[in-house]
Amino acid sequence: MTTPWPTRRTARRPLPPRVAAPREPVDPARIGRRVVRRQAKGMDAGAVAAALEEARFDARQASRYEDLANEVRGPAELAEWERIAALLAAAGPGIVYDPDVDDVVQAELAADAGAAAREAELREAVRIAARANHLQVLRDLGTLDQAEPAEGDEAVRDELTRRAGGYIQADVDAWLAHALAAHRGHYHDPAAREAAAGLLAQPVLAHAALLGELLRLVPGAGADELEFAARLAATEPEAVGALAAFLTRARPKGP
Repeated sequence: MTTPWPTRRTARRPLPPRVAAPREPVDPARIGRRVVRRQAKGMDAGAVAAALEEARFDARQASRYEDLANEVRGPAELAEWERIAALLAAAGPGIVYDPDVDDVVQAELAADAGAAAREAELREAVRIAARANHLQVLRDLGTLDQAEPAEGDEAVRDELTRRAGGYIQADVDAWLAHALAAHRGHYHDPAAREAAAGLLAQPVLAHAALLGELLRLVPGAGADELEFAARLAATEPEAVGALAAFLTRARPKGP
């Protein structure tokens, strides 16, 4: 029986270390402002004024203790009560505080959303880089075929291609095509296979489609027997896609 992948022996090297994206430090002042806003929601000017006086009293008490001299949350809460009191005073009688229409709060939320999006992008870039390092080690060891594809490997393929200066990584493309055709790893999920259609290059998709049909015609065929499919897909992906579709149509219908 033919082996599915040729084995290449190289010196073993350790797997790359995990890389963690930086985390945003805790901001006590921000926490204090958010607590004040939750408490102030629905309060009118009189209630906010009473809360402000209580916050001022707490600040005077805290000033007597040396260990609280550098505490930042209390002053931030006091400043927020003062801001909200001024906001309601300018708004006129009968108005209650609503953070949903507070321009300062909304600006902070927009900034937070932008920061969260940038952090998510950074974390994804770190994850892709780490996965690309891992697959590169497996390639060097000649064991890439043993790896199970995971969610996001389409982006990892792009990263490996970028690292190679734009040159197509034929072994990575073949690995993905075989995994897609055999429904291996996360490609076992039909939704993942459908998503891959919009993420992978046309030659990879055409290769996978043709492999799927050829394996139905000759179950158990080894990768070395089907190596021609990769060459065809690399040079004529549209024709290979059309051939796969034709073979699908020619497949005998079930009872």
